[in-house]
Amino acid sequence: MKNRWFKKSTGLVMMTALMIGTVGCGSVKMTLPDVTKESKNTDSSKMLKNSEVIEEDTNDKLETIQSLIDSNFYFDEDEQAIQDGIIKGYLEGLDDPYSVYYTKEEFESFMQDNEGEYVGVGVQVSQAADTKIVTVVKVFEDSPAKEGGMLADDIITKVDGEDISGLDIDTIVDKIRGQEDTEVTITVYRSSDGKEYELTMKRKKVENPTVEYKMLDNNIGYVSVSSFYEVTANQYIAAVEDLKSQGMEGLIVDLRDNGGGLLDIAVEMLDYMLPEGIIVYTEDKTGKITSEYNSTDDEQFTMPLALLVNGYSASASEIFAGAIKDYGIGTLVGTNTFGKGIVQRTFPLNDGSAVKLTIAKYFTPNGNDIHKVGIKPDIEVQFDADAYRESKGEKDNQLDEAVNCILEKLGKEVPQKEANSTDEEQAEE
Repeated sequence: MKNRWFKKSTGLVMMTALMIGTVGCGSVKMTLPDVTKESKNTDSSKMLKNSEVIEEDTNDKLETIQSLIDSNFYFDEDEQAIQDGIIKGYLEGLDDPYSVYYTKEEFESFMQDNEGEYVGVGVQVSQAADTKIVTVVKVFEDSPAKEGGMLADDIITKVDGEDISGLDIDTIVDKIRGQEDTEVTITVYRSSDGKEYELTMKRKKVENPTVEYKMLDNNIGYVSVSSFYEVTANQYIAAVEDLKSQGMEGLIVDLRDNGGGLLDIAVEMLDYMLPEGIIVYTEDKTGKITSEYNSTDDEQFTMPLALLVNGYSASASEIFAGAIKDYGIGTLVGTNTFGKGIVQRTFPLNDGSAVKLTIAKYFTPNGNDIHKVGIKPDIEVQFDADAYRESKGEKDNQLDEAVNCILEKLGKEVPQKEANSTDEEQAEE
């Protein structure tokens, strides 16, 4: 029994010495030493005795628990599930919601996210850090979720009848995804009518449309960016260039409900927008600058610019918004951003699983630390959700304010506000 627990626990000690690490939110790659055949055969008790990670009291407790399981547990043990549970618990003990362990299947799903294509139902979700409540922030067009009746702002409570309360968002997303053409039932709570709905839909391959764009009145371009995936930078630059060819005079970039993604992609997009200079830099826990990203003088966006942000604009979205604000080339409109100013790196392990760890904090070009603070918009406007819902998306008071901002910069006439329009001084969401 003792050796059995040593075998499991040793995996925790050796985790950081496995294979090659790649970036989870960025492009920096690092190579870690492989575990040699000799080190794999090292006596477990000797390794644990010399380790400061696994204490003797902890091993004793694990042995006692295993003994209780062997003597009393009714069902058969799933050895792999137990080992995965140990490692998940180990990472949870760091008390950082962004440092997690991925099983092989979960890591494959995570990598699909970054590519922008996956098998699922076609929704974008966000999880509150304090309550763990998972909210649907966007339902993609022509998706199983759209056909199944799911709406933005629905709160997911169950997946295939299983209560998902307290689970991390990656685990929940993994449960929603699956094999193509299989069915999944998602239970949602809809606050607009106070009812629960069971929505059954068939999974299919979904391509996340990370960039959508159109020309508004007065030659104002509008580009919505939902995530920062591998495909996003090219889609974004192509959208802006197309709007320019149509005679665009000013641009609105919508980052509302954009939870972030790949740091490199945000940097590439900002290089297209900014003059030469610092885009963002990161520091480790000792205060040492570990990375610095800079824009070149090759391209710069010089038209009137406004950015839409809200409480779900996080991570890479805040890097984008922070740089635009610091350089003063655009106006931020909406409500305070989420406040995720830390960077994660994903370290793949040799069995196909992976560990994602927070490795640095990032700072805006002016040196602002936005973690747990967020970015305050230049023009604060609380979103009028009731008007938006009742008009079926036609009335968007935050977008209207951004349009007015561009019109003012262009020296054009600004429409008079309606009597019941949302006051800019209302509380932030």
